[in-house]
Amino acid sequence: MSHQKIAPYNFFKGHPSTNLLPTKEILEATQKVLSRFDGTLDTYDGFNDTHPLNYGPDLGNLEVRKLIASWNDKNFGLTTPTDPNCLNLTSGASYGIMNILAQTTFPRDNITRQAFLISPTYFLINAAFVDAGFSGKLSGINELDDGQIDFEEFETKLKSFESQSEIKKEITKEDIAPIYDPYRPMKKIFRYVLYIVPTFSNPKGGSLTTENRKKLIQLARKYNILIICDDVYDLLDFRDTKNRYERLVHLDRESLPEGEEYGNVISNATFSKLLGPGLRAGYQETATPKLAHLLSQGGAHRSGGTPSHLNTVIVGELLRNGNIDKFISKLNSIYSVRAKAMKKALVEYLPKGTKISALEGGYFTWVSLPPQYDSLEIAKECETRGVILATGDNFEVNGDAKGWGKSGVRLSLSHLDADKIEEGIKIWAEVCKKHYH
Repeated sequence: MSHQKIAPYNFFKGHPSTNLLPTKEILEATQKVLSRFDGTLDTYDGFNDTHPLNYGPDLGNLEVRKLIASWNDKNFGLTTPTDPNCLNLTSGASYGIMNILAQTTFPRDNITRQAFLISPTYFLINAAFVDAGFSGKLSGINELDDGQIDFEEFETKLKSFESQSEIKKEITKEDIAPIYDPYRPMKKIFRYVLYIVPTFSNPKGGSLTTENRKKLIQLARKYNILIICDDVYDLLDFRDTKNRYERLVHLDRESLPEGEEYGNVISNATFSKLLGPGLRAGYQETATPKLAHLLSQGGAHRSGGTPSHLNTVIVGELLRNGNIDKFISKLNSIYSVRAKAMKKALVEYLPKGTKISALEGGYFTWVSLPPQYDSLEIAKECETRGVILATGDNFEVNGDAKGWGKSGVRLSLSHLDADKIEEGIKIWAEVCKKHYH
């Protein structure tokens, strides 16, 4: 696919340029971890914290979960300390979402009726839902130009599915007999599932307001929806404010109704965008320990323990010594320079009337050319000149296309430096002039 092609100006690649990877810091952290857990120090109990080269606890080492919890409390200004048992360590967001779908949804027999994806959506996420049995059960919900979602469209579709047949209030073990295991806790199966990147979204770069985050949680409680948040860009924030966007999982926890044991939000987070995708380390955070525990009880977890056990302990060392904060600060400094260069070049070189989404954090911006231009045609010629553009057709929801291809283009700032970004946009603009209709 185009995102993997080697080209002088590949705006499709959504991963860091190699010179930004913290090789030295990870090497030092690995050496420190393996020295500290050398068997001569009483640093692990073999139950809550196991040796990083051994099988890990189902939820992951408690020591690491405590470090992540306190780190998030600091980053997001939480006044009530997070219970580390609300965290389940993972091997990154991609494998994390497969685990979430396996433990909380059951599309067979219309038990989980539909999956909703914010559209345009992350271009590789459809396959995870298809693998989980949602083929033919995917609907797109528009992300608006201001970064908010179309709530009217969302609730209209929900009401439509609700009206199709009677819905049982309680899902029993008989309803999910093919996946029920009497030797494990009863799975918490939701009626609907929503996939969203609420902060600096992929691909449009938008962020939900706090008001709309709360509104989304209220809607989730009304219709028994699980909200899966890909919280992967939150700390890549270029704005001139120290107030970060509140994570939905924290808002969910703060407003849990009395007696609610699970909540409606899972934060599917990863260190891939912060420390390097090859590290394959992440975590899931829930409003309550009960839902996190269920996520840790999948068959693979029970068999092999927490995935990426060694790598999550290495991340814990980077949290312990503070190097992760220094590195994120470095990334924000570099990416903000690239963001300014990208915005300036887009405004200066692209045709009048081009719409450019917010570029306040994360990796991406969304560019919509005026109707006289066909981005699909333009992208083909750009490729012959070494410029790879991620056209909007890549970001459709399977089975619910909204026609993003002709005008929309996603640009990534993570892979190219500021000079390359400007040069590539100049070439794109030159091709646009030839394709004016």
